[in-house]
Amino acid sequence: MLRISYWVYPIISGVIWLGTLLGLLIYWTTDAHREHYISMADSQSIAYISDVGASRLKPLFITGCVLTTVFLDASFLADRWLRHRGRLVPNTTRAEKILSALVIACAVVGTAGLILLSVFDTANHPRLHDIFLLLFIAGYIFSAIFICWEYQRLGMKYREHRVLRVSFWIKLVFVLVEVVLAIAFVSCTFTSHYNAGAVLEWAIAIIFSFYVFSFYVDLYPAVYTKDANHQKQKDYHGQHTTTTTPTTTHEMEEGTGSDERNLTGGTYAYRARPITEDGLPPAMTTNYPPAPAAAVAPAPARGVPSDF
Repeated sequence: MLRISYWVYPIISGVIWLGTLLGLLIYWTTDAHREHYISMADSQSIAYISDVGASRLKPLFITGCVLTTVFLDASFLADRWLRHRGRLVPNTTRAEKILSALVIACAVVGTAGLILLSVFDTANHPRLHDIFLLLFIAGYIFSAIFICWEYQRLGMKYREHRVLRVSFWIKLVFVLVEVVLAIAFVSCTFTSHYNAGAVLEWAIAIIFSFYVFSFYVDLYPAVYTKDANHQKQKDYHGQHTTTTTPTTTHEMEEGTGSDERNLTGGTYAYRARPITEDGLPPAMTTNYPPAPAAAVAPAPARGVPSDF
């Protein structure tokens, strides 16, 4: 049975980003009939993503960029929160916590770059657009580098969790491929090889969507630790709760009666004295053996499920 949890954030983010790219590309190749936009160079025949995004589909481009980054950043924050709560393997050293903070900080920089480049389009604000484009690429590449570093340290410590190694290699491949393509993209753009640069930009953007999908691998294990974490908290509160159950024992012996009640803090013992032949109770000085104290069974030990 498929369980809905934090893993839906990267799926939603990746679907929105990939859908936005395909929408822009299909629109330019079919409805626009490969239109030559005013932001394109004279020798350029292949439009950049920004060229299409600065046209009539600018509202779609901005909306796609905003939603993509919102859900992607939610994935980063969910990863940090689940590790803090112990539902994913936790960061235990200061270095790991610093790396996790750098991952989120660089992702925020990349988020700002992507949203701003969609607002300041290449047709009306070319210089600002290029600055924000580099900010977007650099922010998420550095974020991926730091998360690879973090997962490499976690994988060495928790070797039994294979998912850490899988996620590490996925993100490392993304970093290597994107760095090579980014260098080639910048080189082609600044040397006026615009068609090659446009192809590389589309490739970088599409590969980025698969990087977003990769966070599904990181967050899905939290599905299996949800119930264990809830039971752990329940057991913790149960161990700190004392329940007093009053017990009553009634014994009848030949010629005598006894009644013992356990009353908040101690045992109150009462024994009925036998009645003599004349209908009167015996002397008050008669000694009776003390009533035995009620035995209290120790509470059973509760097991605490281990963290993921």
